[in-house]
Amino acid sequence: MRASVTSELVLDNVRLPASAQLPEATSLGAPLSCLNEARFGIVFGALGAARDSLETAIAYTREREVFDRPLSSFQLTQEKLANMTLELGKGMLLAVHLGRMKDAEGARPEQISLGKLNNVREALAIARQCRTLLGGSGITLEYSPLRHANNLESVLTYEGTSEMHLLSIGRALTGQAAFR
Repeated sequence: MRASVTSELVLDNVRLPASAQLPEATSLGAPLSCLNEARFGIVFGALGAARDSLETAIAYTREREVFDRPLSSFQLTQEKLANMTLELGKGMLLAVHLGRMKDAEGARPEQISLGKLNNVREALAIARQCRTLLGGSGITLEYSPLRHANNLESVLTYEGTSEMHLLSIGRALTGQAAFR
């Protein structure tokens, strides 16, 4: 994400013929509906970054010797690894559940928002925590967690900010749109 060219595109006084309209589109909601597909992909994609970060941290802590024993043998290291594994597993269950809903009856936009919001948050937290387990090596290009964390920072706003997803979920819960 961070490597992609991002720029502002301004279209001023552009007029298109009716033939350029999307078929059956009656509002801006039609082109924006593709966002749910992209967001759904992010629900899973963020977990891939988290999984790679976690696998990297586990391998590193098994090999890294600290005070004549593997870093993985320390209680705090094991607690961190266990908690990250738990959050990764919960994120995967959420993603699979959303996929099954999408296949069966279709997932609503706020449900996709919930998945994106949760899984990007947790993936970012996992990548950051894995980076800490790598110590000074965690900031080098040799290991992936910091690269994943930096990319996930972009994903927080990509296809809708966390705040917009919170408002979408809030609207579904309360029936009131706070962003209009």
